[in-house]
Amino acid sequence: MKNYKLKIGALMSSAIMMVAVSCSDDFLEVPATGQLAEAQLTTLAGLEASLIAVYSQVNGRGNRLASPSNWVWGSIRGGEANKGTDPGDFSTINPIQRFEVNAASGDVGAKWNGAYEGIARANNVLRLMTKKAADVTDADEKRISAQAKFLRAHYYFELKRDYGNTPYVDETVDYGSGLEEVSNTQDLYPFIEADLQYAVENLPATQTQVGRVNSWAAKAYLAKVYMYQNKFSQAKALYDDIIANGVTSNGLKYDLVPYYDDMFRGANDNHQESVWAYQAAANTGSVNNANPEFDLNFPYNGGPGGCCGFYQPSFSFVNSFRTDANGLPYIDGSYNDPGKSVKTDMGLQSDAPFTPDAGNLDPRLDHTVGRRGIPYLDWQDHPGAAWIRNQPNGGPYTPKKYVYQVAEKGSYQDNSSWTPGYTGINFMIIRFADVLLMAAEAEIEAGSLEKAREYVNRVRTRAKNSELKRGDGTAAANYNVGLYTAAWTDAATAKKAVRLERMLELGMEGHRFYDLIRWNTVQEELDKYLAYDGAILVAALGGAKFTDKHRLVPIPQDQIDLVGSDILIQNPGF
Repeated sequence: MKNYKLKIGALMSSAIMMVAVSCSDDFLEVPATGQLAEAQLTTLAGLEASLIAVYSQVNGRGNRLASPSNWVWGSIRGGEANKGTDPGDFSTINPIQRFEVNAASGDVGAKWNGAYEGIARANNVLRLMTKKAADVTDADEKRISAQAKFLRAHYYFELKRDYGNTPYVDETVDYGSGLEEVSNTQDLYPFIEADLQYAVENLPATQTQVGRVNSWAAKAYLAKVYMYQNKFSQAKALYDDIIANGVTSNGLKYDLVPYYDDMFRGANDNHQESVWAYQAAANTGSVNNANPEFDLNFPYNGGPGGCCGFYQPSFSFVNSFRTDANGLPYIDGSYNDPGKSVKTDMGLQSDAPFTPDAGNLDPRLDHTVGRRGIPYLDWQDHPGAAWIRNQPNGGPYTPKKYVYQVAEKGSYQDNSSWTPGYTGINFMIIRFADVLLMAAEAEIEAGSLEKAREYVNRVRTRAKNSELKRGDGTAAANYNVGLYTAAWTDAATAKKAVRLERMLELGMEGHRFYDLIRWNTVQEELDKYLAYDGAILVAALGGAKFTDKHRLVPIPQDQIDLVGSDILIQNPGF
């Protein structure tokens, strides 16, 4: 940060000048109000404060589409959910879900602006470090720099997945020193890998403050980056180490939380499954310290949040939780077929008779999706259309993960803004089930199909033990989850099983579209989704079509206008 000073001039008589001629005029330099001098920021306390600013940007700071929850970019684009509500509300999301967005969209710029703000803050820490004060030890330098580089890698990874290659700017480049001439022709992955490798080598295994990243989180993130580049052997080596030895920042051995819903409760934050989460806090005086994007997504009307229903689970997604007589999912994708699709109350008003679905289901469905007649956390049985603003346009379902309970009001829920839909429940960017299922993919590529089956069954065992109960102790639906008991001998079939398991386990957590892209199944899967859901939600999705150019989001047009189309190259097709 530059040290801005206000130079105050004064007219002085010659007599005064004669007296003061041998004195310094430093007293005339007064720091501008609200500015910190560089000398303050290069101390250990100053660097720590600057680092906290990098962490604080992770959730987007009120920029709803900059959050790593990726509820629009990962889940809505991935067919797990639709924007729902009335067509005119927050209508800028509509062309995103229909794959009709263009470079002038303000939402397209939201992710870009949020990520580059985080990058600028990380670069500021690293730039200040070059002028570190005497109280900053070499160990402090490595520890702080490693966190800043981890976070910078995260922001660039978010950009890479959405926009492809974007301008790479590090701490050596600033305004007036070439920043305006940096193009987007370099591959970001080598820079991301280098930052994460530095973090792996220089972060401690545990931290005194649980919200800070540790070396195991860096290994998990690096392995994920390898997976996106099909570097399966490098990823597998890291996953072997993480699964056997990894611990959270507060020293808990990585493991699955025994009961599925417990990992989404504020009182359990920073549990053994949380590899890296942004630390949310309610009632701090600013809802930007909470989850600043979920205010739009909770059930409409009388349910938690009271607004707004912009994140409604899709029919295809709900149907994917159907299981067969052995409790196994339909990995062939036939879950949308007649006789397998989940019975809904579509078109019915909340006071109309409805018989809930009686078929076999994976209980993770009812921890992820609000369905009519099924207990919705500790609120009540979901009332159906009474919690839906426009059911014909959005469908009958509501989201459930990261929604606060009645018992969490006032503690892990914030009442200080226009809606009570802000929560202090940490959002997990990487959790251990994600690690296990990516490790299963890497094992399949290595030919270790039985190890992959072991990892998948570990995740499914937790699902089996997570039946949602009613108040009288009975199961809320006909749950039936089985394990894969037969040996996996065919890699193609094993891949289908792992890929579907990722959707069931990580659904509505922002992963789906990115998974489809890296598997190169995006066209096939979205064609099926848009055909099925589009035939039901005609006003919202009818006629929508995914095309290859929408694998990436367009580079924001205002950014191109700033520097020129010869420097910032637009993505093909836009």
